[in-house]
Amino acid sequence: MAVLLTCESLEKSFGSRTVFTDISLSLHEGDRLGIIGPNGAGKSTFLRILGGETAADRGAVSLRKGLRVAMVPQDPVFDADVSVRDTVLAAAREADDKELAVSKILSRSGFPDPRARAGDLSGGWKKRLAIAAALAMDPGLLLLDEPTNHLDVEGILWLENVVNAAPFASIFVTHDRYFLENCSTRVAEINRAYPQGLFTAPGSYSGFLEKRSEFLRAQRKQQAALENLVANEIAWLRRGAKARTSKSKARIQDAMDLQRQLAGVNARTQTGVSAVDFTATGRPAKRLIVCERIAKALGGRELFRDLSFIVGAGTRLGVLGANGSGKTTLLRVLTGELQPDAGEVRKAEGLRITYFEQQRDSLDLEAPLRRALSPSGDAVTFRGRQQHVAGWAARFLFHQEQLDLPVGRLSGGERARVHIARLMLEAADVLILDEPTNDLDIPTLEVLESNLADFPGALVLVTHDRFLLDRLSTVLLALDGQGGAEFYAELAQWEQATAAKKTQPAKESQQAAKAKAATAPPKKKLSYLELREWEQMEHLIHKAETTLQQKREELSNPEVVSNPERLIALAKEIEEADGEVNRLIERWSELEGKRE
Repeated sequence: MAVLLTCESLEKSFGSRTVFTDISLSLHEGDRLGIIGPNGAGKSTFLRILGGETAADRGAVSLRKGLRVAMVPQDPVFDADVSVRDTVLAAAREADDKELAVSKILSRSGFPDPRARAGDLSGGWKKRLAIAAALAMDPGLLLLDEPTNHLDVEGILWLENVVNAAPFASIFVTHDRYFLENCSTRVAEINRAYPQGLFTAPGSYSGFLEKRSEFLRAQRKQQAALENLVANEIAWLRRGAKARTSKSKARIQDAMDLQRQLAGVNARTQTGVSAVDFTATGRPAKRLIVCERIAKALGGRELFRDLSFIVGAGTRLGVLGANGSGKTTLLRVLTGELQPDAGEVRKAEGLRITYFEQQRDSLDLEAPLRRALSPSGDAVTFRGRQQHVAGWAARFLFHQEQLDLPVGRLSGGERARVHIARLMLEAADVLILDEPTNDLDIPTLEVLESNLADFPGALVLVTHDRFLLDRLSTVLLALDGQGGAEFYAELAQWEQATAAKKTQPAKESQQAAKAKAATAPPKKKLSYLELREWEQMEHLIHKAETTLQQKREELSNPEVVSNPERLIALAKEIEEADGEVNRLIERWSELEGKRE
């Protein structure tokens, strides 16, 4: 396939800090490249360089002539007073059917009201708007920076379908492991652990993990071999080797080269991971929070009603719902920040709740990092022991020279780590986490997951990270944003129910179309070919409906229910099969209309 983009020996620094160096790669037609890496590795900077928004200090980016590149930033900004439709129209490529193309894009993007002002949209709908505007540019290459941030689970599934079905290539920076698994044709990691600062592998994320494991295993063997060689050469030098001969001088030089080579390998293999470790009070109560028939409405819209459940030690409650469905509002009711309009929330006496807020508004962006980590002095107390703020900062991968930096100059992932560090100092009966994974890199996510899995207290979790929900939740509460709420045993069960609900309106429209076709007056203006087509139509519809029914029955297969990847694929197959049934029924109705 033709090459769309190449970059050679890219290097970028900010002040004295080198973000990455000597990065090279190429992108071909149809590629879907997922980029991962630790916070601060320069992923977003790299993406902006590819998109032409930032210049590299060294190296070059070459694009195929005429290639249109569209970019969706991590936090898109729009003119607040411009409507959704006008925002997309302004971004759209000039064409004769521009208005029609924009209408189709907005419809597929799920916007209920294209006349709504961009400034009134939630974070998730702003991300959808940014994606819709990028699609309207009719790009040959789409760049996405953390595209799943702020999207709800249904929004992420929609985006996966957009990316997988797109005729253009894409590069996306993301920490969403399911998104990487479902969308990537190649994965690249920017990390100093690799000799060239970059490691790529074809295939999905799971394939990348296998290839990376093989590479790191080989690198460890190389490191061990180098260490043995260096030890032998040092022993030879210490024996007082004479440096008079050319052979001896060459060996001394070789020994020095080996030491430099080993130092380089050691530097690459020294990677750090944040040490996340929440503390529980150890209270074993079975009824920490009791909600009885609670209801809440905001802005004249009922979010949930008649909702009852109990949070006790060991509870692992995941909360699902579309953006604006009331997930954060429910958490604020549980913490006591908001009062329910009806019903009652009862808490155990002396209950200690730790709340990880989505917006992290409690961070003072002007304060230096040392004060954000330790507001009352140069030491923190963790589990009864004092620790200097520099050591506490190092636990979260911050360097000594960063301690006097204002929090506002930290990356999104670094601010998330600051917030986690502050919350870890609070012993809790209940952890209430609102989108805790935003901006966290994959290694930190894995540590966070492990710690939360071992947390003996109760856990209430709102997250769009399906991997996290699958691993941690023992029960899911899904809010529909219209007052309704349902409990599910696992994410796959919720996805199955959601897919079934989506097919119901289509089924009703099929029945209506069939009834209309059956009662239509007979006409006889069919051509010979159309008559042959009409004669076969009933058989084709029956065959398509049988296929659709088989797909729906597969939803009840336990092996499918327990396999999120197959479940997502099956939902797409059901949608396509349903579309084929509708197409055939519409064609049948059209042919019936021509008969006299």
